[in-house]
Amino acid sequence: MKKILGLIVCLVAFTQASMIGLDALGEEQTVGGSVAAAGRGFAGGAKTGESEGLSVTNPARMAFDTKVVFNLNFLLDLYTAEAHGKSYFTKNIAMPSFNLSFPMGDFGAFGVSLWQHYSSVIREEISDSALSANAKIEYNGSVYEIVPTYAVRLPYLRNVSLGASMHIVMGSMKRSLTLGPNKESVAEEDLWATNNREITDYVEGSWEVEHHPGYYTGSVQYRGRQSSFYFSYTTGYTLLNELEYNFRFSEIDTLVPSEIDRRIEVPAMFATGVNYRLAKRHNVMADLQWRAWDKDIDNVGHSYDMRSVTKTQNDFVASVGYQRDGSGLYYDPFWDRITYRAGAWYKNWYIEDVYEVGGSIGANFPLGRKGIAVDLALQGGKRFSESEGNWDEVFLGIRLGLMGIGSWGQSRR
Repeated sequence: MKKILGLIVCLVAFTQASMIGLDALGEEQTVGGSVAAAGRGFAGGAKTGESEGLSVTNPARMAFDTKVVFNLNFLLDLYTAEAHGKSYFTKNIAMPSFNLSFPMGDFGAFGVSLWQHYSSVIREEISDSALSANAKIEYNGSVYEIVPTYAVRLPYLRNVSLGASMHIVMGSMKRSLTLGPNKESVAEEDLWATNNREITDYVEGSWEVEHHPGYYTGSVQYRGRQSSFYFSYTTGYTLLNELEYNFRFSEIDTLVPSEIDRRIEVPAMFATGVNYRLAKRHNVMADLQWRAWDKDIDNVGHSYDMRSVTKTQNDFVASVGYQRDGSGLYYDPFWDRITYRAGAWYKNWYIEDVYEVGGSIGANFPLGRKGIAVDLALQGGKRFSESEGNWDEVFLGIRLGLMGIGSWGQSRR
């Protein structure tokens, strides 16, 4: 029995190496997961324009928009991990965010975002004929946020704006570890004497912010002729994950479930950024986000001698980017109407000794003259750790976004 349980432990450890923080919060979608931000290295929080749209880290930026902006973002991530001479490949398809912003003239601007803040998804199987056992592991967890946002320019300082947003948290977490018989070494004439009985360690639960409907972000933005910058603060909060543990021998044969609440204290976040316009349509930008974690995270795993906590560290994202805005004139050449982007970033994960470097390129392709466009971003990089049991992860991401821009009920300011 110990050898069989060891098989599960090895599988969990290996899959954790390729999908970071599965038992904690999982992977974080930086700055709301928008394709435009990803194409410029997750920089550009301070960039303003007539249709920049909603930013979850800088709600004040939206006050300078003059057009209604809608965007829907999709992500395909490919991962290759190497550890102890073994390699592992996986992929993930997700919809990181949906955003809608609506300017209201002198009354400011209102917007709402649906944002997948954290995700932990993996499905894998392993077979061992020597132990006559099969093992399956499945994680499917997401922390979603609905983010209503309001921003307004100051009456007598029109180049300064204030913004605030509320993050309403919801989501679910499921994990199952299954052991079953491996019949590869059983002769065909002896299969009648075997059975297909499996045992499953199953965990399911929901996410919410404890004692509050959500957490909050406030920011201030300055827009100058050439340079713009912002400062924002996001409150700390406690994530409550109410879990029910069950041990299943079959779909109808289970033990009495046990209930455990785990609490994750997420620290406050400071963010700032600057955008500088080099020429008429050429912009360079830099952003920084920082959080100081002082408590470790209780893991979802409470069986098979799995690790009970994930150690944390101060996490930050430092990013730089470039964007050449496309022409807004329909009769200009198509290549001149395309917006071009590029960027790079360095990231300290919230997990101890996990770091990330990456780069990206992107573009916005206008479709006709009805205000519809397609955003595309290609990103790649490497995640690595300095801890014992060192592993490397190389990732490639393809992001696709559908963007709509309108002037419904708006007047030019």
